[in-house]
Amino acid sequence: MKKDFPIFKNKDMHYLDTAATSQKPDVVISDLKKYYEKSNANAGRGSHELSILSKSIIEDTREKVKKFVNASSNMELVFTKNCTEAINLVAYSFGLNFLDENSEIILAVSNHHANIVPWQFVSEKTKAKLKYIYLDSEGNLDIDDYKKKLNKNTKLVAISSVVNTTGIIQDYETVIKLAHENNALVLLDVSQGITHYKQDFSKWNADFYTFSGHKMFSSFGVGALVAKKELLDKMPPFLLGGDMIEYVEEHKTTYASVPTKFEGGTMDTAAIKSLATAISYIEEISYEKINEIEKDLEKILLEELAKLKFVETYYTNNKNRVAVVAFNVKNVHSHDVSYILDQYKVFIRSGKHCTDPLHKFMNINSSCRVSFGVYNEKEDIYKLIEGLKKVGEVFSLE
Repeated sequence: MKKDFPIFKNKDMHYLDTAATSQKPDVVISDLKKYYEKSNANAGRGSHELSILSKSIIEDTREKVKKFVNASSNMELVFTKNCTEAINLVAYSFGLNFLDENSEIILAVSNHHANIVPWQFVSEKTKAKLKYIYLDSEGNLDIDDYKKKLNKNTKLVAISSVVNTTGIIQDYETVIKLAHENNALVLLDVSQGITHYKQDFSKWNADFYTFSGHKMFSSFGVGALVAKKELLDKMPPFLLGGDMIEYVEEHKTTYASVPTKFEGGTMDTAAIKSLATAISYIEEISYEKINEIEKDLEKILLEELAKLKFVETYYTNNKNRVAVVAFNVKNVHSHDVSYILDQYKVFIRSGKHCTDPLHKFMNINSSCRVSFGVYNEKEDIYKLIEGLKKVGEVFSLE
Protein backbone atom coordinates (compact mmCIF):
# COMPACT_ATOMS: atom_id res chain seq x y z
CA MET A 1 0.00 0.00 0.00
CA LYS A 2 2.96 2.35 0.59
CA LYS A 3 3.22 3.02 -3.16
CA ASP A 4 -0.18 4.76 -3.00
CA PHE A 5 1.25 7.50 -0.78
CA PRO A 6 3.55 9.99 -2.54
CA ILE A 7 5.16 11.29 0.66
CA PHE A 8 7.07 8.02 1.04
CA LYS A 9 8.60 8.51 -2.40
CA ASN A 10 9.76 11.98 -1.44
CA LYS A 11 10.86 11.46 2.15
CA ASP A 12 12.85 8.67 3.75
CA MET A 13 10.97 8.00 6.99
CA HIS A 14 9.20 5.47 9.16
CA TYR A 15 5.89 7.16 9.94
CA LEU A 16 4.25 5.67 13.03
CA ASP A 17 1.91 8.50 13.97
CA THR A 18 -1.29 7.79 12.06
CA ALA A 19 -3.44 8.33 15.17
CA ALA A 20 -2.40 12.00 14.98
CA THR A 21 -3.04 12.24 11.25
CA SER A 22 -2.89 9.84 8.34
CA GLN A 23 -0.74 10.34 5.29
CA LYS A 24 -2.67 11.06 2.10
CA PRO A 25 -2.95 8.70 -0.87
CA ASP A 26 -2.23 9.94 -4.37
CA VAL A 27 -5.91 9.75 -5.32
CA VAL A 28 -6.80 12.28 -2.61
CA ILE A 29 -3.95 14.63 -3.49
CA SER A 30 -4.75 14.40 -7.21
CA ASP A 31 -8.44 15.01 -6.57
CA LEU A 32 -7.68 18.16 -4.57
CA LYS A 33 -5.57 19.46 -7.44
CA LYS A 34 -8.28 18.56 -9.93
CA TYR A 35 -10.93 20.41 -7.92
CA TYR A 36 -8.94 23.64 -7.82
CA GLU A 37 -8.04 23.35 -11.50
CA LYS A 38 -11.53 22.57 -12.80
CA SER A 39 -14.27 23.18 -10.23
CA ASN A 40 -13.27 25.87 -7.72
CA ALA A 41 -16.07 28.22 -6.67
CA ASN A 42 -17.98 29.38 -3.61
CA ALA A 43 -20.55 26.62 -3.16
CA GLY A 44 -24.17 27.70 -3.40
CA ARG A 45 -23.41 31.42 -3.44
CA GLY A 46 -24.16 31.89 -7.12
CA SER A 47 -26.32 30.60 -9.95
CA HIS A 48 -23.42 29.92 -12.28
CA GLU A 49 -22.09 26.53 -13.29
CA LEU A 50 -19.11 26.32 -10.92
CA SER A 51 -21.04 27.44 -7.84
CA ILE A 52 -23.77 24.90 -8.56
CA LEU A 53 -21.16 22.20 -9.17
CA SER A 54 -19.41 22.92 -5.87
CA LYS A 55 -22.73 22.79 -4.03
CA SER A 56 -23.52 19.43 -5.62
CA ILE A 57 -20.09 18.13 -4.53
CA ILE A 58 -20.95 18.99 -0.92
CA GLU A 59 -24.39 17.39 -1.06
CA ASP A 60 -23.13 14.28 -2.86
CA THR A 61 -20.42 13.89 -0.24
CA ARG A 62 -22.94 14.36 2.55
CA GLU A 63 -24.95 11.42 1.27
CA LYS A 64 -21.83 9.32 0.68
CA VAL A 65 -20.61 9.86 4.25
CA LYS A 66 -24.04 9.05 5.72
CA LYS A 67 -24.11 5.81 3.78
CA PHE A 68 -20.51 5.01 4.75
CA VAL A 69 -21.27 5.23 8.48
CA ASN A 70 -24.75 3.70 8.06
CA ALA A 71 -26.54 6.71 9.51
CA SER A 72 -30.22 6.04 10.07
CA SER A 73 -32.89 7.94 8.17
CA ASN A 74 -33.63 10.14 11.20
CA MET A 75 -30.05 11.45 11.30
CA GLU A 76 -28.48 14.41 9.53
CA LEU A 77 -24.85 15.27 8.82
CA VAL A 78 -23.31 18.68 9.45
CA PHE A 79 -19.88 19.40 7.98
CA THR A 80 -17.37 21.01 10.31
CA LYS A 81 -13.67 21.70 9.97
CA ASN A 82 -12.73 18.87 12.36
CA CYS A 83 -13.95 16.73 15.24
CA THR A 84 -13.11 19.39 17.82
CA GLU A 85 -15.43 21.87 16.15
CA ALA A 86 -18.16 19.23 15.93
CA ILE A 87 -17.98 18.57 19.69
CA ASN A 88 -17.92 22.29 20.42
CA LEU A 89 -21.01 22.73 18.25
CA VAL A 90 -22.87 20.27 20.47
CA ALA A 91 -21.46 21.83 23.65
CA TYR A 92 -22.50 25.36 22.68
CA SER A 93 -25.76 24.68 20.87
CA PHE A 94 -27.02 21.85 23.07
CA GLY A 95 -25.08 22.11 26.32
CA LEU A 96 -25.41 25.82 26.97
CA ASN A 97 -29.10 25.86 26.04
CA PHE A 98 -30.52 22.64 27.48
CA LEU A 99 -28.43 21.93 30.60
CA ASP A 100 -28.65 23.65 33.96
CA GLU A 101 -27.57 23.35 37.60
CA ASN A 102 -29.69 20.23 38.01
CA SER A 103 -28.02 18.46 35.10
CA GLU A 104 -25.13 15.99 35.18
CA ILE A 105 -22.62 15.23 32.43
CA ILE A 106 -20.64 11.98 32.44
CA LEU A 107 -17.28 11.81 30.65
CA ALA A 108 -14.66 9.08 30.31
CA VAL A 109 -11.32 9.79 31.99
CA SER A 110 -9.75 8.44 28.78
CA ASN A 111 -11.38 11.09 26.55
CA HIS A 112 -9.34 13.32 24.28
CA HIS A 113 -9.20 16.90 25.58
CA ALA A 114 -11.55 17.87 22.74
CA ASN A 115 -14.22 15.81 24.49
CA ILE A 116 -13.44 17.16 27.97
CA VAL A 117 -12.64 20.88 27.77
CA PRO A 118 -15.90 21.93 26.01
CA TRP A 119 -17.90 20.15 28.73
CA GLN A 120 -15.87 21.83 31.46
CA PHE A 121 -16.84 25.14 29.84
CA VAL A 122 -20.49 24.10 29.74
CA SER A 123 -20.27 23.08 33.39
CA GLU A 124 -18.80 26.45 34.36
CA LYS A 125 -21.52 28.35 32.51
CA THR A 126 -24.56 26.24 33.43
CA LYS A 127 -23.41 24.83 36.82
CA ALA A 128 -24.06 21.33 35.49
CA LYS A 129 -22.11 18.70 37.42
CA LEU A 130 -19.28 16.78 35.76
CA LYS A 131 -18.66 13.12 36.58
CA TYR A 132 -16.07 10.71 35.20
CA ILE A 133 -16.08 7.03 34.35
CA TYR A 134 -12.78 5.41 35.28
CA LEU A 135 -11.06 2.35 33.81
CA ASP A 136 -10.58 -1.23 34.88
CA SER A 137 -7.22 -3.02 34.98
CA GLU A 138 -7.31 -3.68 31.22
CA GLY A 139 -8.07 -0.11 30.18
CA ASN A 140 -11.78 -0.67 29.56
CA LEU A 141 -14.44 1.67 30.85
CA ASP A 142 -15.52 0.37 34.25
CA ILE A 143 -19.20 -0.29 33.56
CA ASP A 144 -19.97 -0.89 37.25
CA ASP A 145 -18.52 2.54 38.04
CA TYR A 146 -20.59 3.99 35.21
CA LYS A 147 -23.81 2.41 36.51
CA LYS A 148 -23.23 3.97 39.94
CA LYS A 149 -22.89 7.43 38.41
CA LEU A 150 -25.88 7.28 36.06
CA ASN A 151 -29.09 8.69 37.48
CA LYS A 152 -32.20 10.68 36.57
CA ASN A 153 -30.14 13.89 36.49
CA THR A 154 -27.72 12.57 33.85
CA LYS A 155 -28.44 14.51 30.68
CA LEU A 156 -25.41 13.72 28.54
CA VAL A 157 -22.71 11.04 28.34
CA ALA A 158 -19.71 11.90 26.15
CA ILE A 159 -17.07 9.26 25.38
CA SER A 160 -14.72 8.09 22.63
CA SER A 161 -15.25 4.80 20.83
CA VAL A 162 -11.49 4.18 20.82
CA VAL A 163 -8.97 5.63 23.28
CA ASN A 164 -6.53 7.63 21.18
CA THR A 165 -3.63 6.99 23.58
CA THR A 166 -3.98 3.23 24.12
CA GLY A 167 -6.07 2.02 21.18
CA ILE A 168 -8.60 0.28 23.43
CA ILE A 169 -12.05 -0.11 21.86
CA GLN A 170 -14.53 0.81 24.57
CA ASP A 171 -17.85 -0.94 25.20
CA TYR A 172 -19.76 2.03 23.85
CA GLU A 173 -22.84 0.02 22.91
CA THR A 174 -23.43 -0.81 26.58
CA VAL A 175 -22.71 2.81 27.53
CA ILE A 176 -25.31 4.02 25.02
CA LYS A 177 -27.92 1.47 26.04
CA LEU A 178 -27.61 2.29 29.76
CA ALA A 179 -27.66 6.03 29.09
CA HIS A 180 -30.86 5.77 27.10
CA GLU A 181 -32.46 3.68 29.84
CA ASN A 182 -31.88 6.73 32.05
CA ASN A 183 -33.15 9.17 29.39
CA ALA A 184 -29.67 10.60 28.83
CA LEU A 185 -28.19 11.51 25.45
CA VAL A 186 -24.84 10.20 24.21
CA LEU A 187 -22.09 11.83 22.18
CA LEU A 188 -19.66 9.32 20.67
CA ASP A 189 -16.35 10.57 19.27
CA VAL A 190 -15.37 8.01 16.62
CA SER A 191 -12.29 9.79 15.27
CA GLN A 192 -9.92 6.96 16.17
CA GLY A 193 -12.26 4.10 15.33
CA ILE A 194 -13.35 5.22 11.87
CA THR A 195 -9.83 4.75 10.53
CA HIS A 196 -9.73 1.09 11.53
CA TYR A 197 -13.14 -0.56 11.33
CA LYS A 198 -16.62 -0.28 9.85
CA GLN A 199 -18.96 2.17 11.57
CA ASP A 200 -22.63 1.40 12.21
CA PHE A 201 -24.25 4.53 13.55
CA SER A 202 -27.75 3.19 13.06
CA LYS A 203 -27.10 0.06 15.11
CA TRP A 204 -25.20 1.80 17.90
CA ASN A 205 -27.93 4.47 18.23
CA ALA A 206 -25.93 7.28 19.83
CA ASP A 207 -27.46 10.74 19.59
CA PHE A 208 -24.38 12.62 18.37
CA TYR A 209 -21.35 11.26 16.47
CA THR A 210 -18.24 13.28 15.68
CA PHE A 211 -15.09 12.63 13.64
CA SER A 212 -12.33 14.25 11.57
CA GLY A 213 -11.49 13.42 7.98
CA HIS A 214 -7.73 13.91 8.23
CA LYS A 215 -7.30 10.74 10.30
CA MET A 216 -8.91 8.68 7.51
CA PHE A 217 -6.85 9.87 4.51
CA SER A 218 -8.70 13.09 3.60
CA SER A 219 -7.11 16.52 3.70
CA PHE A 220 -7.22 18.72 6.76
CA GLY A 221 -10.23 21.03 7.09
CA VAL A 222 -13.17 18.64 7.13
CA GLY A 223 -14.97 16.86 9.93
CA ALA A 224 -18.54 15.94 10.68
CA LEU A 225 -21.29 15.91 13.24
CA VAL A 226 -23.88 13.22 12.56
CA ALA A 227 -26.85 13.62 14.88
CA LYS A 228 -30.51 12.88 15.30
CA LYS A 229 -32.44 15.47 13.34
CA GLU A 230 -35.01 16.09 16.09
CA LEU A 231 -32.17 17.29 18.33
CA LEU A 232 -30.57 19.46 15.65
CA ASP A 233 -33.95 21.03 14.90
CA LYS A 234 -34.24 22.19 18.52
CA MET A 235 -30.67 23.46 18.83
CA PRO A 236 -29.80 27.08 17.93
CA PRO A 237 -27.05 27.67 15.35
CA PHE A 238 -23.40 27.69 16.37
CA LEU A 239 -21.84 29.97 13.71
CA LEU A 240 -23.83 32.95 12.52
CA GLY A 241 -23.34 34.54 9.11
CA GLY A 242 -23.66 33.81 5.44
CA ASP A 243 -25.46 30.81 3.98
CA MET A 244 -26.97 29.55 7.27
CA ILE A 245 -29.87 31.98 6.95
CA GLU A 246 -33.20 31.98 5.20
CA TYR A 247 -34.06 35.69 5.44
CA VAL A 248 -32.28 38.64 7.08
CA GLU A 249 -34.06 41.86 8.03
CA GLU A 250 -32.65 44.80 9.96
CA HIS A 251 -33.70 43.44 13.34
CA LYS A 252 -34.55 39.82 12.70
CA THR A 253 -33.13 36.75 10.98
CA THR A 254 -34.82 33.50 10.00
CA TYR A 255 -32.43 30.55 9.95
CA ALA A 256 -32.16 27.89 7.28
CA SER A 257 -33.22 24.34 8.03
CA VAL A 258 -30.89 21.58 9.22
CA PRO A 259 -28.10 20.92 8.25
CA THR A 260 -27.50 24.31 6.58
CA LYS A 261 -28.38 26.07 9.83
CA PHE A 262 -25.09 24.85 11.29
CA GLU A 263 -22.88 25.48 8.25
CA GLY A 264 -22.29 29.22 8.45
CA GLY A 265 -19.64 30.78 6.24
CA THR A 266 -17.92 29.56 3.12
CA MET A 267 -17.55 25.80 3.09
CA ASP A 268 -14.21 24.14 2.31
CA THR A 269 -15.52 22.28 -0.71
CA ALA A 270 -12.12 20.90 -1.67
CA ALA A 271 -11.61 19.34 1.76
CA ILE A 272 -15.15 17.94 1.71
CA LYS A 273 -14.52 16.47 -1.76
CA SER A 274 -11.31 14.90 -0.42
CA LEU A 275 -13.35 13.12 2.25
CA ALA A 276 -15.49 11.49 -0.45
CA THR A 277 -12.34 10.37 -2.26
CA ALA A 278 -10.81 9.05 0.98
CA ILE A 279 -13.94 7.00 1.65
CA SER A 280 -13.77 5.52 -1.84
CA TYR A 281 -10.13 4.63 -1.16
CA ILE A 282 -11.05 2.86 2.09
CA GLU A 283 -13.88 1.01 0.38
CA GLU A 284 -11.54 -0.11 -2.39
CA ILE A 285 -9.02 -1.50 0.11
CA SER A 286 -11.72 -2.76 2.53
CA TYR A 287 -11.67 -2.56 6.30
CA GLU A 288 -10.90 -6.29 6.36
CA LYS A 289 -7.62 -5.71 4.54
CA ILE A 290 -6.79 -2.67 6.68
CA ASN A 291 -7.37 -4.73 9.81
CA GLU A 292 -5.27 -7.61 8.51
CA ILE A 293 -2.30 -5.34 7.75
CA GLU A 294 -2.48 -3.45 11.03
CA LYS A 295 -3.03 -6.49 13.26
CA ASP A 296 -0.06 -8.31 11.73
CA LEU A 297 2.14 -5.28 12.38
CA GLU A 298 0.84 -4.84 15.93
CA LYS A 299 1.62 -8.48 16.72
CA ILE A 300 5.22 -8.11 15.51
CA LEU A 301 5.63 -4.84 17.41
CA LEU A 302 4.44 -6.28 20.72
CA GLU A 303 6.69 -9.32 20.30
CA GLU A 304 9.71 -7.08 19.63
CA LEU A 305 8.94 -4.66 22.47
CA ALA A 306 8.64 -7.60 24.88
CA LYS A 307 12.30 -8.40 24.18
CA LEU A 308 13.38 -4.99 25.48
CA LYS A 309 13.37 -5.28 29.26
CA PHE A 310 13.63 -1.51 29.70
CA VAL A 311 10.33 -0.92 27.86
CA GLU A 312 6.90 -1.10 29.47
CA THR A 313 3.61 -1.10 27.54
CA TYR A 314 0.12 -0.15 28.67
CA TYR A 315 -3.04 -2.26 28.41
CA THR A 316 -1.55 -4.34 25.59
CA ASN A 317 -2.99 -7.59 26.99
CA ASN A 318 -6.41 -6.25 26.06
CA LYS A 319 -7.23 -7.77 22.66
CA ASN A 320 -10.19 -5.49 21.99
CA ARG A 321 -8.09 -2.79 20.41
CA VAL A 322 -6.96 -1.09 17.23
CA ALA A 323 -3.34 -0.89 16.10
CA VAL A 324 -2.20 1.74 18.59
CA VAL A 325 0.39 0.94 21.27
CA ALA A 326 1.37 3.15 24.21
CA PHE A 327 4.71 2.48 25.92
CA ASN A 328 7.56 4.05 27.83
CA VAL A 329 11.26 3.48 28.19
CA LYS A 330 11.62 3.16 31.95
CA ASN A 331 12.98 6.28 33.64
CA VAL A 332 13.32 8.15 30.33
CA HIS A 333 10.94 10.91 29.27
CA SER A 334 8.95 10.21 26.12
CA HIS A 335 10.26 13.37 24.44
CA ASP A 336 13.85 12.17 24.89
CA VAL A 337 12.88 8.82 23.37
CA SER A 338 11.21 10.53 20.43
CA TYR A 339 14.21 12.82 19.89
CA ILE A 340 16.57 9.86 19.55
CA LEU A 341 14.13 7.94 17.34
CA ASP A 342 13.92 10.99 15.09
CA GLN A 343 17.61 10.51 14.32
CA TYR A 344 16.60 7.15 12.86
CA LYS A 345 13.80 8.77 10.84
CA VAL A 346 11.26 7.02 13.07
CA PHE A 347 8.35 9.34 13.79
CA ILE A 348 6.21 8.48 16.80
CA ARG A 349 4.04 10.57 19.13
CA SER A 350 5.40 11.58 22.52
CA GLY A 351 3.84 13.47 25.42
CA LYS A 352 0.31 13.17 26.74
CA HIS A 353 -1.53 12.92 23.41
CA CYS A 354 -4.21 15.38 24.58
CA THR A 355 -5.16 12.97 27.39
CA ASP A 356 -3.83 14.56 30.59
CA PRO A 357 -6.51 13.07 32.87
CA LEU A 358 -5.82 9.58 31.48
CA HIS A 359 -2.08 9.88 32.12
CA LYS A 360 -2.75 11.01 35.68
CA PHE A 361 -5.12 8.08 36.15
CA MET A 362 -2.42 5.73 34.81
CA ASN A 363 0.09 7.41 37.15
CA ILE A 364 2.56 8.21 34.38
CA ASN A 365 3.93 11.59 33.32
CA SER A 366 3.76 10.95 29.58
CA SER A 367 4.06 8.14 27.06
CA CYS A 368 5.28 7.16 23.63
CA ARG A 369 2.70 6.06 21.10
CA VAL A 370 3.04 4.00 17.95
CA SER A 371 0.05 3.95 15.60
CA PHE A 372 -0.11 2.10 12.32
CA GLY A 373 -1.64 2.80 8.94
CA VAL A 374 -2.05 0.72 5.79
CA TYR A 375 1.25 2.11 4.47
CA ASN A 376 3.35 0.69 7.30
CA GLU A 377 5.63 -2.32 6.85
CA LYS A 378 7.71 -4.61 9.07
CA GLU A 379 10.79 -2.53 8.30
CA ASP A 380 9.22 0.38 10.17
CA ILE A 381 9.07 -1.76 13.31
CA TYR A 382 12.62 -3.04 12.99
CA LYS A 383 13.93 0.50 12.60
CA LEU A 384 11.90 1.55 15.66
CA ILE A 385 13.47 -1.29 17.68
CA GLU A 386 16.93 -0.28 16.46
CA GLY A 387 16.27 3.24 17.68
CA LEU A 388 14.94 2.04 21.03
CA LYS A 389 18.09 -0.03 21.55
CA LYS A 390 20.03 3.17 21.00
CA VAL A 391 17.88 4.84 23.67
CA GLY A 392 18.79 1.99 26.02
CA GLU A 393 22.47 2.45 25.19
CA VAL A 394 22.43 6.25 25.68
CA PHE A 395 20.73 5.94 29.08
CA SER A 396 22.71 2.82 30.13
CA LEU A 397 19.60 0.67 30.41
CA GLU A 398 20.82 -2.51 28.75
